Amino acid sequence: MAFVPKPGCPMCGIVATALVHAPGQSPRSPTSPDAPAEPEILWRDENFTAYREKAHPVSSTGHIIIAFNLHVPSIYTLSSSDLPLLVNVRNLGRRLLSMSSPPSSPFSPVNNSAPSAPLQHAESQFRIGFITPPFKDNKIPIIDHLHAHAYLAPADLLGWWRGVAYGPLAWYAIDDLIAEIRESVSNNRVKSGYDNRINAPIDTVPEAGARTGAANGDEYAPSSLAIPDLEDGLTSPNSSNTSFPFSSSGHIPHLPV
Repeated sequence: MAFVPKPGCPMCGIVATALVHAPGQSPRSPTSPDAPAEPEILWRDENFTAYREKAHPVSSTGHIIIAFNLHVPSIYTLSSSDLPLLVNVRNLGRRLLSMSSPPSSPFSPVNNSAPSAPLQHAESQFRIGFITPPFKDNKIPIIDHLHAHAYLAPADLLGWWRGVAYGPLAWYAIDDLIAEIRESVSNNRVKSGYDNRINAPIDTVPEAGARTGAANGDEYAPSSLAIPDLEDGLTSPNSSNTSFPFSSSGHIPHLPV
């Protein structure tokens, strides 16, 4: 199977941890002073695991990491068939950030009996995207397991050195990535939003947007990385007691791209 867990990968370890802790559970305390606490898992479904970055957040308002469950090496592995996955990452990031508490208090815990209403945030506050290789966040030095960062601006805890990874040189906003892939498969090839697109990251993806088909006009698209949702009425072992407020099944619906 492609993209199997990689031994020694910290992100693969976090994904594995999410299998034994339901979203919203408090992480176990470290067994020794030098051992890190287990991450607090906020969400897990067949494709993604999301957790709160507590050790080195870039924003005091909220910083969440959304990891692909598969050991996908980078965004350059994605194709046009994975657009629904990227849309789900964006929607999941916004929803998790919208559940965060004001900066003066910690994140609200998940409450089964009385879930809090999502807070209203300005569209300009959301920052969701990827740090593109070879750049990395030196506080979260993982570059070969695809994960998105979602945080609320301003990045008041970032610092100037980490700012390189979250700046225009390395940061690839998920909305830009979705737009690039959409445009790469469009017939008119219109590229909006860029005055000069020389060496845009999506242009380095082999055969990005390429389509093949039969003589009768049927088209064939590359296989998506997405793992199909379980049939209605069935639940996965790790999602049966999910208590996240906006979904009773533990899944983000596949929304239209």
